[in-house]
Amino acid sequence: MEETIEDIGLGSSKGKLIMKKIILSIEGMTCSACSNGLEKYLNKQEGINKASVNLVMANASIEYDEKTLNIDNLNEFVRKAGFKSLGEFKEIKIEGKNKKKKIKFIIFTILAIILIYIAMGHMIHLPTFKIINVNQNPIGYTICLFVFAIIFMIYGFDILKNGYKNLIHKTANMDTLVGIGVISSFLYSLYNMILLFKGNNEAIHHLYFESVVMIIYFIKLGRYIDGISKDKTKEAIQKLVKITPESATIKVNGKEKTVTIDEVNKGDIVISKPGERISVDGEIVEGKTHLDESFITGESKPQTKSIGNKVIAGSINYDGYIEYKAEKIGKESAISEIVKLVVEASNTKAPIAKIADTVSGYFVPIVIAISILTFIFYLILGYGFENALITFVTVLVVACPCSLGLATPLAIVVSEGKCANNRNFN
Repeated sequence: MEETIEDIGLGSSKGKLIMKKIILSIEGMTCSACSNGLEKYLNKQEGINKASVNLVMANASIEYDEKTLNIDNLNEFVRKAGFKSLGEFKEIKIEGKNKKKKIKFIIFTILAIILIYIAMGHMIHLPTFKIINVNQNPIGYTICLFVFAIIFMIYGFDILKNGYKNLIHKTANMDTLVGIGVISSFLYSLYNMILLFKGNNEAIHHLYFESVVMIIYFIKLGRYIDGISKDKTKEAIQKLVKITPESATIKVNGKEKTVTIDEVNKGDIVISKPGERISVDGEIVEGKTHLDESFITGESKPQTKSIGNKVIAGSINYDGYIEYKAEKIGKESAISEIVKLVVEASNTKAPIAKIADTVSGYFVPIVIAISILTFIFYLILGYGFENALITFVTVLVVACPCSLGLATPLAIVVSEGKCANNRNFN
């Protein structure tokens, strides 16, 4: 999609800017602060007319001057903002069906339960092995918690990495809050573990390795649930794509030939028999039939089609043999345009989404400032370093703006998915 915009200066023309629109797939966004920060960064770049970043669909819609910039420049802008461009958005990828990802999450869920049992079981007098019992073998107990903490920090390394990376790029987000809280708890617990090894048995009461584990686990749990919601929406949009058949029968020198949908060219004569779906948009040149176009028109009654009538890819041929001339193929077809409109609609921010993005953009740095002030005040008021640290971490973790920044765009995109799915695809 291209459009020419005339840029008029102070009484003189600066020439014509050729504006091109592209949708890039983005990797590394985990919350609205990420998408908001990337959107602001892109809109500041010279040559970009307008950029809109969609967190749920993980893409960025960018309108730019084709004479000044190219896709490599845009990819570089994304990289400098702290994220990764996967190139032009071509298809909707479903991540929730990844069996390895699901199995991995189940394994870490079991590990988290075991960790809680070891760390908290003695409080309600549950039996534990002597080697990891806090009272009988505090050293073994501490080493066990430490190992669990290391394992979960590796599991949540993407969170820690993104938090640090976005802090460096001045686009602090939810991962930044979690990362600071997790690392603070881990380092303090590590310090007390060293004291314990030196003979200070009181240090056993100042270990927070289990907090490190559970913070990372709950963040991963939230993302897993969010991923399921996003995938359901993407599946609804994918059903639109799958309406058109993967193959078509064309007429070549008077003979029928079956080809893939990508091999159909404009002007080819395509054959459709009763019970088959129309492969591409076109015009009937021979025959008569009834077509079910309810997925487009909503009309349940089959429409009579004869020579000269248009046919739409995905329509079901009820009872006749027809031959039609291919006119619109690939991305030009009506169904492809609908899919494109749905994706672009998900990239268009509603006023309430813009408000949520604006608030979440300021929210993260304010939370960091409040947590630091809380830590200092607790020290000044004499509550001790441990209580000050616990409060500091609590403020960081509890204040994560996921619900604020993710709920609004997720609700909008899920509703769009419902609308896309509100058709008879069978």
